[in-house]
Amino acid sequence: MSDKKVTQAVIMVGGKGTRLRPLTDNRPKPVLPVLDRPCLSYLIESFVEAGIVKIFLACGYRSEILAETIGDGSEWGISIEYSYEDEPMGTGGAIKLLEKRLDDTFVAANGDVFADMTLSDEIKIHFDSGASVTMALTPVPNPCEFGIARTDGEGRILEFREKPRPEEVFSNLINAGIYVVEKKVLGYIPENSFFDFAKDLMPLLMEDGHTVQSYLLDGVWRDVGRPSDLLGANMIMAMERYRDYSWNSSAVCNTVTTKPFYIGEGAAIKDSSASATVISKGCRVCSSKITNSLFMKGCSVESAEIQGSILGENCKVSPGAKVVSSVLADNTEVGCGIKIENNIICR
Repeated sequence: MSDKKVTQAVIMVGGKGTRLRPLTDNRPKPVLPVLDRPCLSYLIESFVEAGIVKIFLACGYRSEILAETIGDGSEWGISIEYSYEDEPMGTGGAIKLLEKRLDDTFVAANGDVFADMTLSDEIKIHFDSGASVTMALTPVPNPCEFGIARTDGEGRILEFREKPRPEEVFSNLINAGIYVVEKKVLGYIPENSFFDFAKDLMPLLMEDGHTVQSYLLDGVWRDVGRPSDLLGANMIMAMERYRDYSWNSSAVCNTVTTKPFYIGEGAAIKDSSASATVISKGCRVCSSKITNSLFMKGCSVESAEIQGSILGENCKVSPGAKVVSSVLADNTEVGCGIKIENNIICR
């Protein structure tokens, strides 16, 4: 059993989150809320629990908001530093920029995913296997949107293919975007070039005989690429963390709730019904029917019906309105009696 430790991590958070617009028009994807916390904070928390004490965030889009929201790491008792790209460098290129500041072994992760997992298990497998890179894998029903991996009986990755066509799929195990890395492999990444860590680097390492080990991820993992993914991450964590929670009557008054359910600080719902619903801090909901929906902070909903939708910050939905299978940008106002269905409302 190895007693080696890993204390550094790089998280790539430079993406624009275009498929999540309009929710990402005003903020980078990693700070979108999951139960009133930035999505990225769950990954950071998992890293801290595994002994990581220094995290580099490789930034791009809306980096000033990311830095303001996540801070310097003092909340978790660690150090967080920010690395800025003048132009997009890809996940591999972003790590290459930090090469001189990294230890011989470090963790790397895509900040585009929501993860609440046990990193220490992946680190142990990495050292025990003597791998150059260990890649976390997780099964999904439709692997065509991800990189897929074929492994042998000992978990070594034998083949990796990025976003295969349906006829090319040979596995339902996909790259979860969380790696333990030996610094020596960064020598394969060219200086000042766009380079993808998985798509470009993994085949080079396997061709050269490096061991690329797999780790079957435990815990909660979800790609947050679309609004439905953000909604799903909120529902999963509401069930995980508030399954048996009894909400204060001042926050939930004369209301029937069906789990998963969460309501944030300073928010209130009364004379309503709410099933599979996450209501963020500062929201007010009255005399309404809510199902399978996420309200970001500061929303107001009165005598309305919301189904399968996400309301951005400070939205207002007036009496008689109905919002179904839609995403509303921050500060959207839905007038009395208005029906919005299967729509994305931008501002």
